[in-house]
Amino acid sequence: MDAPARVNKFSTDARDYLRVEQFMQNLVGATALKQAIDLKVIDILNDHPSALEELAFKLDCESLGLRFLLDILVANQVLESHAGVFHLGEEFKSALRYRDLIEAKLEFAKLVTVDFAERFELLILQPHEFMQRAEIFKLFDYGCCFQDTEESYQRAKQWMRYTTVLTKYEAGTCLPLYDFGQHFRMMDIGGNSGEFVLNICRQAPELQATVFDLPVVCRVGLEHVSGEPEQARIRFVAGNALRDPLPNNFDLITFKSMLHDWPEKEAERFLRSACDSLLPGGTLLIFERSRLQVRQEDLTYSQLPMLLFFRSFRSADFYQSYLQQLGFEEIHVRTVHLEMPFLFLTARKPLS
Repeated sequence: MDAPARVNKFSTDARDYLRVEQFMQNLVGATALKQAIDLKVIDILNDHPSALEELAFKLDCESLGLRFLLDILVANQVLESHAGVFHLGEEFKSALRYRDLIEAKLEFAKLVTVDFAERFELLILQPHEFMQRAEIFKLFDYGCCFQDTEESYQRAKQWMRYTTVLTKYEAGTCLPLYDFGQHFRMMDIGGNSGEFVLNICRQAPELQATVFDLPVVCRVGLEHVSGEPEQARIRFVAGNALRDPLPNNFDLITFKSMLHDWPEKEAERFLRSACDSLLPGGTLLIFERSRLQVRQEDLTYSQLPMLLFFRSFRSADFYQSYLQQLGFEEIHVRTVHLEMPFLFLTARKPLS
């Protein structure tokens, strides 16, 4: 059941992390990979290639079931087998440098699987009912982020681990597209753990950054940036961007993977507030997943968590049209092709 070597499709650049996607294309392959990680099969074989019986002895498990697992992993090109000895495939070894991303994607896709399979009709026909009944939204419950209790802290910490890992890699594709060093004070609205501004501050050493988000999110975020050299230049301001006044006098305001969480009216309200907080001549930057062209995209198992937001993935036209209404000028848009299409949009607030 040996498999041919897989050609490396990705060059060594900010998008290199996308190589992980090929191992999470379908439910069977992704489930087997998660089990192999949980059972330490990946760790053992990474240290020392092993035959079936040797591996079964190390794991203290039944050989027949283990063989089935290994065969799936070989078929998915996670493993290779030569002369009865199993070892990690070369392409998977390269992907393993992004292990935190692999584990986060597998964990959250698993959480969404039951919701997607059993409540798909509600997702399509009764979206409000779907949000009320879906297990995933019991974890991603922003309403729990106002009261700083131990339960709300632990829950937020769990889902923020997923969003932070995504941002860690997505930010790298955004940084080369814009000169952040031209700015002095930025605010990331709905900035989550601060991972986005942390990456920007590493590139722009003079920049002072503010993250505006819910109270419990800010608590987790403060812990996330603690100990980083850029920590002193990052502050967290707790509040509700739908009703509370935002800090002002920024020459750069960003939205990174935040607006797609909200219906159109709320998204417009966030953009209006950002306009009010932005200095004349300042820049608004949006880096968000864009509307899916399902017939043109390969929808994979690892993308399940994001597919739940399909209604609020918007085209560039929505943002351009509304920003023009707000008076913004020099609106520039480009598409960034990651595992899903992203919009990278910048717009300048007039000087008067």
